[in-house]
Amino acid sequence: MPADPTRPVGVPTADAAPQSVVGATSAGPADPREARRVTWASLVGTSLEQFDFYLFAYFSAFFVGPLFFEPLGPAGATLASFSTIAVSFVIRPLGAIVFGHMGDRLGRRATLLWTVGIMGVATGLIGLLPSYAQAGWLGAIGLVVLRLAQGLSLGGEWGGSVLLAAEHAKPLRRALYAAIPQLGSPVGSILSAAVYLVLIAAVPESAIADWAWRVPFLLAFPLLLVSLYLRMRVDETPVFTRLRSDGSRDRVPVLDMLRSRPLALGTAVLAALLGIGSYSLMNTYTMNYGAEQLGYPFLQLLTATTIGSLLQLVTIPLFGLLATRIGSARVVGIGALGTALIALPMYALLPSATFGVLVAMMVIGGILPTMSWAALGGLMNDLFEGRFRYSALSFAYAIAATLSGFVPLLTAALGGATGQAWWHPALVLIALSLATLVGALGARRAGASAGRSGL
Repeated sequence: MPADPTRPVGVPTADAAPQSVVGATSAGPADPREARRVTWASLVGTSLEQFDFYLFAYFSAFFVGPLFFEPLGPAGATLASFSTIAVSFVIRPLGAIVFGHMGDRLGRRATLLWTVGIMGVATGLIGLLPSYAQAGWLGAIGLVVLRLAQGLSLGGEWGGSVLLAAEHAKPLRRALYAAIPQLGSPVGSILSAAVYLVLIAAVPESAIADWAWRVPFLLAFPLLLVSLYLRMRVDETPVFTRLRSDGSRDRVPVLDMLRSRPLALGTAVLAALLGIGSYSLMNTYTMNYGAEQLGYPFLQLLTATTIGSLLQLVTIPLFGLLATRIGSARVVGIGALGTALIALPMYALLPSATFGVLVAMMVIGGILPTMSWAALGGLMNDLFEGRFRYSALSFAYAIAATLSGFVPLLTAALGGATGQAWWHPALVLIALSLATLVGALGARRAGASAGRSGL
């Protein structure tokens, strides 16, 4: 097995180290401005990808069923709609393997051009699909195919974006820079929600189901050009440049990762579950549940979610900065524990909440999972070596995302089995939180063990 060229010469103590010794490296650009420029370019690209993905999440909660699965009836159409969410998550591990291999063999930058290109084209084409009334099941088939393409793209997007930022940063700032691409999720959520809010305000409801639903998806084409332009202007990361010049790249990175770091992979998957799964629970299931079962107006739910996402624009960088001081694993663990504690009280208030309480629920319910989300990139970056880091991050994230993709379906099934009891979403949120807490503790222990061994 080739030596890891990214390991530092000096090792901080386990308790004080904000960065693990596996992920740390002295490689980084001489000019800090270059690191910031790369980080923001990574954020913009990730935001546009998340805009495309969240656009469909909002779309699926309200319009996919009636437009593409009408013959299945209201309940069947809703389940089919959530299934189109799950389809894109199921394919993610394959995308992670393909793009992870490309990222570790060909480079982080080149791979990210592919991922954003596939996502942009697939999202734009959704806006051109015929509905069931226009072409029968042809539109539904096309929708599933394009959702598979989106899932493949996202399988390689997140890991590459985090690495593009983190591997350009100095070691003491790596957790912060790894958190900045995480802003792509709330930015994408805000942009997609804003598009629908404008659409609802400007177009009659009948026109939305008729033709106007296509407009947000068609916006993906010009946004794709912007993202490609920005990513073409950034340089390859110093870590990968060094691996290439030293001849240290693995022939099959994913196999080396599975053979040498299986426990780290499991730890990373657990650590990612809350950050990803809470979005599926809050932004897809809870919005649909609030509208159909509790009778909240769609506009109120969308506004509350958007306010919660706006707050994340502040909290994600703050939590990333905190991770540079106390460690990424500890920040992930605090967020998971806090989320588990507030889940039941939060959902207990939902059935009788006023709009103000609804907003407060989205804000409080978003802050604590955001801690786990913000520090996730730093935690994963610290767990794996440079030669297979793209494959490791992408594969671990894809497995967690695949599991999280079934959160709306499983929560809906639990709701049906419990007669829509108010606590059924809370149980799912608690389960996600506990899994991530175990992952955070495992990551912290792995870092401590590495420190004691002097690796």
